[in-house]
Order: sequence, then structure tokens, then C-alpha cells
Amino acid sequence: MDLLVCDGEATDMGFSDDVRAAFRRGETDAVVRMSETEIDRARAAGDPAGEVEARYSLARVAIRGGDLPGGEARAREALAVALRSGDRRLEERPRHVLAAVARMSGDLTRARDLYRESIALNEALDQPMIVNSETHNLGFCELGLGNLDAARKLFATSRARVFRNGWADFVPYVCVAGAALASAEGDHSRAAGMVAVADGAFAALGQVPDPDDAADLAAVRAAAVEALGPAGFAEEYARGRRLDPRSAFDDEDR
Repeated sequence: MDLLVCDGEATDMGFSDDVRAAFRRGETDAVVRMSETEIDRARAAGDPAGEVEARYSLARVAIRGGDLPGGEARAREALAVALRSGDRRLEERPRHVLAAVARMSGDLTRARDLYRESIALNEALDQPMIVNSETHNLGFCELGLGNLDAARKLFATSRARVFRNGWADFVPYVCVAGAALASAEGDHSRAAGMVAVADGAFAALGQVPDPDDAADLAAVRAAAVEALGPAGFAEEYARGRRLDPRSAFDDEDR
């Protein structure tokens, strides 16, 4: 999950807002054009925050296209700019991408360590929403390592914060976590329903999943279709589309 803008003071917030909105709409070519233009502008202006944001955006595009080495390379370029600036806030997005690449590459032990470091950084920076995002991602590492109890607790912690604070942009990702956990537990009927809830939550915001979450949803969907059959999956999916995200977790949150 990757939701929040970097709040470095020097960043051109018009670019940041626009490029992230374009990415969420799936407008990859626009993101590349905007980011390359911003890199030139930022370097000429001596604006490390703008350059970090642009290189981070290019990393996300690479990852969405399945180019994990390219995504890692762009993220390392962004991190180098951030480190030279001396502003620790600028390290947050590149470090997040490096953790995500490790997770998507299957190096879950390294990803877990990187997410824990990211959580510590964002706690020091007093950025609770990003702490919550990385807690969600850490839960997926634990899930992939087979530590279901740890994953369940991390997902529950993240979900409680989201609903308590009204963080609407996080809601679809809470649903992705619910789908993945149900699948790992072998409850493919619930998993199919939660895929539907997640799809509906993304659609309600006019967004598409981030690359790592899209991969998680695809895996859950494939496992559910295999376990239930196409007709069984369709039935449970239709049932899930009638649920809102809060009610989908009623049994777990009582």
C-alpha cells in the first residue's frame, strides 16, 4: 500500500498531487512525462524534494510494469538525492519502494526488516498515517512468511486506525488485507467476497490498486476460483459486492 504524499516543504505540491492522481488513474504515460519534466525542473532549481518525488514516481511506474530491478534502481536514485539533502523526510518514499520491491521479489525477511525500519523512521517523523500504511505492508510480510497470528494482529491494528480516524483512502487496502488473510486461512468463500469488497472500495474512490496490492488481489482471486470453481466464485463475489467495507468486518471486529 502506498498512499501518502511526501510533505517535504520544497516540493512542488501541484506536481506531487497531479502525478499521484495520474498514477492512481492508471495513466502511466502521463506519469512518465510529468516526472521526467519535473526532474529537469527540480535539478535546475536545486529542489531535492521535487526530484525525489519525480524519481519515486518513475520507480512506481516501473514496478507497475513488472520491472522490479528498474523500480529498485529508480528508488535508489531517489534515496541518494534524499540523503544528500540531509532532510530525513525525503527518505520516506524511496525507502518504502525498496521495501516493496523486496516483498514483491519474494525476499520477505529483508522486506520485513525494511518495513520495520520504515515504521521507526515515520514514528520519528510523527507521520501516523504512513506508520499505518507500513504496518499494513508489514502484515503482508508476516502473512507470506506463514506467521498468520502476527499478520492478523497487524491487519487488525491497521484496520482499527483506518475506521477510527476516517482515513478513506486506506479503506480499499484494509479490504485487500482481509481477502489475503482469508485466502491464507483457506476460507476461499470469504476471500472471494472480500475481493469484491476491495474492488468496490477502489471503484468508489476512482482508483486502481498499487502494484503490490494488485498482485495480492490477483493471487487471492486465482486461488478462490480454483477452490470454488468459476460459478462458486461468482456467487460469493456477487454477495461481497452487496457489502460495505465496515460491515464486511463486523464479525472480526466485535
